[in-house]
Amino acid sequence: MNRFVRLMMLIAAVGQLLVAIGFFAHMPWTQVFWPFSYTHPLSFIFMSSIAAAAAASTLWALYTREDAAFAGIALDYIAIFGPLAVFSGQIYARLNNQAMLPLMIGGVIGVLFGLGVLWWSRQQPFHDTQPTPRPLRLTFGLFVVALCLVGGALVMKTKNIMPWSLSDEASVLYGWFFIGAAIYFIYGLLKPVWGNAGGQLAGFLAYDLVLIVPFLAHMAAVEPQHRLSLIIYIGVLVGSAALAVYYLLISPQTRLWRKAATLSSGATNEKGLA
Repeated sequence: MNRFVRLMMLIAAVGQLLVAIGFFAHMPWTQVFWPFSYTHPLSFIFMSSIAAAAAASTLWALYTREDAAFAGIALDYIAIFGPLAVFSGQIYARLNNQAMLPLMIGGVIGVLFGLGVLWWSRQQPFHDTQPTPRPLRLTFGLFVVALCLVGGALVMKTKNIMPWSLSDEASVLYGWFFIGAAIYFIYGLLKPVWGNAGGQLAGFLAYDLVLIVPFLAHMAAVEPQHRLSLIIYIGVLVGSAALAVYYLLISPQTRLWRKAATLSSGATNEKGLA
């Protein structure tokens, strides 16, 4: 069973990487995943970042063999694909828009897949049980608040939240993407061990790396009403990327290539990491 689920998660991660590449390169087949009439070029980059983040979190859990970490990823699936299925189903029923049908079916499949992974992963133990570093726990808390506020505003179709103009459909769906990410970080706070937090940081780093250069390039063309949003967004991207690079690649206690003995010890540190 474990091998089967891990294989399914690997297939999902590879598929997410392909979707990320497709959206980033604005390939025509990505219209299946985003069949809306108005789409700003940055919308495709943003969708690419979401897919890349999901792939990175999944690949991190696979590489470190932290099967329990799939629970947070599964919650993210449910929080994103559920509203996607409902929203696209509403448009399909109201307008008989056939392009919404694959999106609705994909949303239902995503929810069912997430529920199955959640049920299985909740039965698995974490192996790296050293506490999540205190600065990260604080950062995750701030992320939860910010993501809920931004996501809620987008679901309510508030204007000028993102650094470019959004259609109502994009605003609602992006809002649920942010809320799904908030739920993922809430799970990181409820299970504050490095075996869980590492995947969340890996996802955030992938998200940052996809967005940061296009957003910097957008500074030259951003509309005045979106400039402040863009500046804040870039600041968050730079700050979170720096945090992720430090803990994933530099910190001796948490970097990815530290000794296997350290990874498998499962020893807890009651005081946490400074």
